[in-house]
Amino acid sequence: MMTDDLFDTDESPGASRLALGPGAVLLRGFARPLAGDLPAEIAAIARQAPWRHMVTPGGRRMSVATTDCGALGWVSDARGYRYSASDPESGQPWPAMPAALKALAGEAAAEAGFAGFVPDACLINRYAPGTRLSLHQDRDEHDLNAPIVSVSLGLPATFQWGGLARSDRAMRVPLRHADVVVWGREDRLRFHGVLPVPQGEHAEWGAFRVNLTFRKAGLTVPVQAALYRAPRARARHWPSASRTCPDSDSATPVA
Repeated sequence: MMTDDLFDTDESPGASRLALGPGAVLLRGFARPLAGDLPAEIAAIARQAPWRHMVTPGGRRMSVATTDCGALGWVSDARGYRYSASDPESGQPWPAMPAALKALAGEAAAEAGFAGFVPDACLINRYAPGTRLSLHQDRDEHDLNAPIVSVSLGLPATFQWGGLARSDRAMRVPLRHADVVVWGREDRLRFHGVLPVPQGEHAEWGAFRVNLTFRKAGLTVPVQAALYRAPRARARHWPSASRTCPDSDSATPVA
């Protein structure tokens, strides 16, 4: 796979946006006004739906710890990748998405040119140093017209921003605490990932990187509904040897 380093050219005062494509933008520090409140919000979600290491359909334990909030949560097990209206560990609905998180996602989307975005799912990933995210596409969602909003917290990371094919050249984009990446439209199905998170210590998040990924995952469903599955027509078409899951790492890197 070929890569280009995208150097930090936006360090000058007032330079807060970096276009990654016609439908994609990095908003430097966009979440900073809310960042001080986020540790308590995430801790409250994790008390109701504790961090867990899911298992891939192939039986591998994911190295990233996850939880969810919102009407739908992303889950993985021997039955496959899917969205669920309830936490499979407790059988209870996922924690409600805090109003502040929903507002942050909507405001970031609007700033990036996607007005009216209202997420129904927020996948929360916790990365320890050394944890990576293999290149993948997000295509399990019902509404592929809605954007993805990704909020980076804690330790810095290097975001890989690829093309519409896994073999396309990928840029390396440094991400820092409170940065937000938004992508949609012609960039919605771009391959993306994260290189191994470096060792470090963050004042608020300790030795972790936490990522919030907001999506419009499905139709409005009653909380009693057991599962929502994306339409078969939008299933992944990856070779089995390189298949990975959205915003999660397998125990052994697969990309």
